[in-house]
This record gives sequence, C-alpha cells and structure tokens, in this order.
Amino acid sequence: MVPLAASLNLNPSSIARMIPQENRTIVGRLAPSPTGGLHIGHARTFLVAWLAARSAGGRIILRIEDIDASRARPESIEASIADLRWLGLDWDEGPDVGGPNAPYLQSMRKLNYQAALDRLKAQERVYPCTCSRAEIARASSAPHPGEEGTSYLGTCAYRRAADAESLSGRSFCWRFRVPFGQIWWDDLVRGMIAGAPHANGGDFIVGRSSGEPAYQLAVVCDDAAMGVNQVVRGDDLISSTPRQILLYLALGLPEPEFGHVPLVLDADGQRLAKRDGSIKLAALRDSGVDPGRLVAILANSCGLAVSRERIRPDALIQAFLFEGIPKAPWIVEMAGSYNE
Repeated sequence: MVPLAASLNLNPSSIARMIPQENRTIVGRLAPSPTGGLHIGHARTFLVAWLAARSAGGRIILRIEDIDASRARPESIEASIADLRWLGLDWDEGPDVGGPNAPYLQSMRKLNYQAALDRLKAQERVYPCTCSRAEIARASSAPHPGEEGTSYLGTCAYRRAADAESLSGRSFCWRFRVPFGQIWWDDLVRGMIAGAPHANGGDFIVGRSSGEPAYQLAVVCDDAAMGVNQVVRGDDLISSTPRQILLYLALGLPEPEFGHVPLVLDADGQRLAKRDGSIKLAALRDSGVDPGRLVAILANSCGLAVSRERIRPDALIQAFLFEGIPKAPWIVEMAGSYNE
C-alpha cells in the first residue's frame, strides 16, 4: 500500500489538479439539518449558496442531512423546507420535488456510505478505534485543545482494518489515517487557505461499528454522487474541508469548489443557536416579518448594494459577487427591527 501522505501533493500548486477548471454547469446545494428550525444565520448562508449557483446559471439540490438519529426531528424537515420557501429560495432537486439523485434524505443513503467505508478499509485508510472520549482526553498532553477539541494521538493506529473482527461485542469507531502536511484550497470567499488536520483533531471518525456513518464521510459521498461541484457553507466548517479533501482523494472522487461564509453573531459576539427562538425564521414569519425585507437586510450584510426595502432573491442574481462578501462576522440586528 502506498502511504496516503506520499500520494498527495500538499502544496498550493496542487490546487489546479484538485479543482478541475474545465467549463461545467455549477451544481450547488442547500443542506439543512433537521435538528430544529432554521435561524437568520442559516438564512444568510443559504441565500449566498443559492445566489452563487444561480448567478453562474447553475442548479440547486436540496438535501436533508439527518444522519444524526439522536438529534434529527422528522417534523423539522417540513419546517426547513417551509422556511426556505418563505425566503423565496427554490431548488431543482429535493425531497419535495424529486429528481435523478434521489433519495434526498441522508438517512436513506446509508448503503452508499457503507460502500465507501468498505473501499477505505480495503485501502487500509481506516482502522478501528476503541478509545473513549475520556481516554483520549487523558492521553493528550496538549494544554489547549484545538477547535475540534482534544486531538486524537493515534493510540489505535497500529491496527489494521481486519482487526475489527476481533473486537466483536465491543463498540468502536472507524478513524481515517490523516497524513502530515497542509491541505490547500482556493476558497471562493476567503481566497487561498490551508488546514493541517493532523494538528487539528488528528485521525478523524468516518463511521461506527453500529453502522452509523459520520458527517465527514456522508457529505463527501453525497456531494460526489449528486454531482455537487460548489459547496458554500458557514466558516464554522472550515476545519472540515481539509478532511473532506483527503476523503475525496482517497476515494478517487472529484472535489467541489469550497466557499465559507463568515458566521452571524448575536449582540454579545456569540454564535447563533437554534435554541434561541427569537431569531428563528418561523418566529419571524409568525410575527409578520416580510421575507423580502429580511432578504434585503441579508443581502446588504453580504455586500450587495441594495436598499433595505423588500426584494426577492432572484432580483439579486445578476449583482452577486463572492468578492463583495465581508470577511468579518456579521452582528445580527434585533428581531424587532425587521418589522420597521
């Protein structure tokens, strides 16, 4: 087996190889998680993702990321669709309109994830890990955990994939072997950027012995299978991008372009949370907020020079540019101001 580190060209010049530059139809996606209603931060990011694809004459896929069975709520699927429709966003494929890449719920696509995991096992890119969170925390000597929490130090990395057979009856996860080095990409919002997953989290989880897939593997499998070639999301997921690039390379799948939109913060500088009902789209809708006015405010926050009067998303398509998006987080306005 050729070590993964030896098979990657981890430097900025590899971008041209990683991201094909040929003419192609842009395929973007909106991928809400049904763990509660969408809030203003989600609305802003989804608006940017929608405008990015539509301004390039591209297509949009709606996919529901509901693989976390402990948190996913079926009623939130319809709520998310209603929230996005209320904003004026549409899509060419999705659970409510169908399409050639169905099903559009991750919970119904698990066979695809298992097939990808089996490929990684055959390549010895993954190994079974029996370490608990407490054991990982004790083993780490780092005084300050990274943004992904305590880094995994590779305690179980000596194992081969076949060693899982000897762990019958024990719970374990499958970890991807992360090479040393930086992974670069040309971010649509932030420009050239690099991440070093070996130093930020270490070998990461791609699946569990129960058969449940992890987010990193599921999203790569789905984006590749659905032909998604432009991924626009919040910059809280920047650290996931180098991991996903490694999975694309290991699985021999084409990588999408990535763009990371700065987060929306509250007046105290904290990230918005779904538990804060006042900034949820459903609450705004119920209070009589005009969605066109909200879209105008979101558009202004993204550098689009439009008035704060109501406007539909499709009226913003021609004016959209990634270059206009501010690099700093946006401090959200008080909910009451949307009715003014």
